[in-house]
Amino acid sequence: MVEAFFEWFPTTWLGMFFGVEQTALFYFIAIVAMILVIVLPLLIAVAFTVYFDRKIWAAVQMRRGPNVVGPFGLLQSFADGIKLFLKETIIPSGANKVIFLLAPMITFTLALIAWAVIPFGEGMAVANLNVGVLYILAISSLGVYGIIMSGWASNSRYAFLGSLRSAAQMVSYEVSIGFVLVCVLMAVGSLNLSDIVVAQQGSILNWYIWPFLPIYVIFFISTLAETNRPPFDLPEAEAELVAGYQVEYSSMAFALFFLGEYANILLMSAVMAILFLGGWYAPLEALDFIPGWIWLLAKTAFGFWMISMVKAFVPRYRYDQLMRLGWKVFLPISLFLVIFYAGVMMYAGWLPK
Repeated sequence: MVEAFFEWFPTTWLGMFFGVEQTALFYFIAIVAMILVIVLPLLIAVAFTVYFDRKIWAAVQMRRGPNVVGPFGLLQSFADGIKLFLKETIIPSGANKVIFLLAPMITFTLALIAWAVIPFGEGMAVANLNVGVLYILAISSLGVYGIIMSGWASNSRYAFLGSLRSAAQMVSYEVSIGFVLVCVLMAVGSLNLSDIVVAQQGSILNWYIWPFLPIYVIFFISTLAETNRPPFDLPEAEAELVAGYQVEYSSMAFALFFLGEYANILLMSAVMAILFLGGWYAPLEALDFIPGWIWLLAKTAFGFWMISMVKAFVPRYRYDQLMRLGWKVFLPISLFLVIFYAGVMMYAGWLPK
């Protein structure tokens, strides 16, 4: 996508205005424009994701949900964003002000840059890295630093305890996610996300969700824990920690945490679609006339719908149950599945050449 964008950019009015002979400025403007093509739609998608999240909960509980601001309440998320932007940013007197303000920026930035390797179609990725899976794992692992920094810098016991909980929780479930991904990577023989999608081309029967259904279930549940979603939202449990690491935040600092959380949820939904649901490929070859990015968005929306439904009817776990599930259940099962699938692939001749 980067090479195609650089070929297209000089022919536009923006490229002609700046002049292609100014090489450094040309590449800078091109890269900024390309990033905005991803970031702006993502932020709008996050706003509507919050709206649909609330609508799903309302439907399950037989309520109306947001229905006042704009037609069908579609502008409710934008109204909430304006409200947060206009509020005063309150910094506790005992807080470390620099780290306190830096933490939500880190969380939000990491949530955005992880989308750089997501392929929306064939050749449609900002960076088509050969180690795209490792990039996703690395960025998701770094996300815990923003939470730890916010809890420590707030100088609050509630916030600090919430941040420690989040660190332990994310480390616990990243281990099982890593082992789960090994099974898919063995079948494909590549860490490139585009290669993983291409390996599933054809009909719905070629999708990896069928041979790797146990892997998909573990990955889905681990995603809930990784993104601090119910029933694993213990780092911000309002009943015991008064919102956890976010308790001292207000205004846009709080909004950045909120946006980062939902951007991560959408990211993990997109990763599930790429790894197990055929990515940008249609479920039937007769539907190939529909653009691939639409199929990827539809599958991402399906993944988010499942995550939202879990919040609607699953009660919250205790912290000891959360740790037991990660270390005593998912870790042994994921290790067994790696050995099992490796053996099956070897004797069935499924391993890539």
